[in-house]
Parts: sequence; structure tokens; C-alpha cells
Amino acid sequence: MKLTWYGHSAFRIETGGANILIDPFLSSNPSWSRGWEGPAEGVTHLLLTHGHNDHIGDAVEILKKTGAQLVANFEVCMYLVGQGAAGDRINPGNTGGTVDCGGFTTTFVQALHSSSFNNGDGSNTYLGNPLGLVLHFADGRSLYHMGDTDIFGDMALIEELHQPEIGIVPIGDRFTMGGAVAALACKRFFNFKKVIPCHFATFGALDQSADKFAAGLEGGGTEIVLPKVGETIDI
Repeated sequence: MKLTWYGHSAFRIETGGANILIDPFLSSNPSWSRGWEGPAEGVTHLLLTHGHNDHIGDAVEILKKTGAQLVANFEVCMYLVGQGAAGDRINPGNTGGTVDCGGFTTTFVQALHSSSFNNGDGSNTYLGNPLGLVLHFADGRSLYHMGDTDIFGDMALIEELHQPEIGIVPIGDRFTMGGAVAALACKRFFNFKKVIPCHFATFGALDQSADKFAAGLEGGGTEIVLPKVGETIDI
């Protein structure tokens, strides 16, 4: 499995013939700012955790260009169809549901956050509940992208039901849990083999490093993976 981080919460995962983009905040992302065309090349699936602008990002353009399958909650799917995405290429779900994506499944799980799109005129379009995404691959591996969230007790149920071995964890504080709390969530509720922190250092309002997260996990058995922005790693 190959993983590329584009800063913030944007990731590309390549495995088993599937090329997956998650939360493609790319062309306006100050951590990346190199356009969406490269990250979107050959993409087969585009997954969204919720409807905020810094997560939907370039989704419409990518969907139009690539014909990728859109996997998100119902409200986000229908909103993007209204913006020009192909209605026959959506795979919607909601909290607790699992959808077959061909070569892998996506289960939608709880996240403690909000979800709306800022229209640029002072108004916001409500886009359903925020979600985390648990991916189960044909080779038996599993990955949990938490989306934007705080810690919550039912993370224990996500571990019991899914046993994700790779965790993608928001740590930037202010809009999500901070690094110390994110480390507590990983230690208390999960048995991750590897964790990749995200949603930090993108803007000045967020924590600028993963130091608190790393300190909180020090001495445990979980490997912290810190790819550089744009770096592709085997995971």
C-alpha cells in the first residue's frame, strides 16, 4: 500500500488497483498549492469525510476530469452532483453504513465536528453529519481516516468492530482535538500499528508541529509516520 500526504487532511492511497483520494484540499491548500492535477492522475475513488471547504477542496473538478467514484454522505454527494459531478458515479452512505467500492469497502463512522460549505457570500450550505471513514481492503488490511473530530468514547466500538491497523488522526487543535488528546485517543481506544497525524500546520491558527502528539505516544508500541508533504511512502 502506498500513501501520499498533501498536507492538511488530503491523502492518496494506492492499493489493489484502487487509487483513492481523501479530502482533496489541494489548489488552495497553503501546505501544497501545486494544483490538483498531479494528485488526481488515475484516481478511481474520491472519498470525503464532511462538507467543509478545506475538505471538499477540488472535488468537483477532479470528479469531472477523472470520472472517479464519489464516496461520501448523501448530502455531500447530492450537493456535488448539483455542482456538476456525475450522478451515476456516486456511492452515498451515512453513519453506520458500509458501501462496496470494488476492491475495498468504506464504513461511515461517527465524528464530532460540523459539516457545511461556505458559499462565499456569508451563507453556508448544510451538508449532513461529519464522518470518519474505515476502509477494509481485499488483502485484509484496514485504515481509519478519522476526519475532523474530538475524542469520543465510542471510538472503543470502532476498534471492536473494525480493528483498524492504520490510523489517520487530526491533531491540530482549535477545530479538532489537539495532539495530546489525539494521542490519548490512540492509546486508550485503538491498537494501531501505524498512525499518521494530519490537520496541523496548514494555517497559523493550528498547531504547527506534531510534537505534542509524538510526546503523548512516546513509549507505546504504535509507530508514528510523518511523511513530508507530497512524499509517497509504503505503509
